[in-house]
Amino acid sequence: MKLIHGLLVGATFLFSVAANAEVKLEDDSKILGKWNLYAEAIGLDKEKVQLFSKWDFRKDGVLHTESEDRFGRTKTLVIDLKYAVEDGVIKKQKTVGRSKMESCKVVALDANDMTLKCTFVHLFFRR
Repeated sequence: MKLIHGLLVGATFLFSVAANAEVKLEDDSKILGKWNLYAEAIGLDKEKVQLFSKWDFRKDGVLHTESEDRFGRTKTLVIDLKYAVEDGVIKKQKTVGRSKMESCKVVALDANDMTLKCTFVHLFFRR
């Protein structure tokens, strides 16, 4: 009985580690194109806050963003940031005009969905 219990605990542990494994990018080919940023959360299992933003990863190393601000004075905010894929993660410019970069690890990625873990937030995308 202890053996079966131990095997079940071990299998559960292995599956949970595999489910949270990060995706190591070789280049930007898997992320190129337009993505809809629909939510953010402080953790994968935390409450998601709805967002209305479009990110376009362009081949020339530009991340074109368009965000809707329903409560601000401007309806749409358009910003171009620099980005690169280095050491398997996305390094994106933190603020326009500044050289400081933020690292975002790809937690999950398939043809239609992507989850990034940036410095203090998880970002959820859909094509």
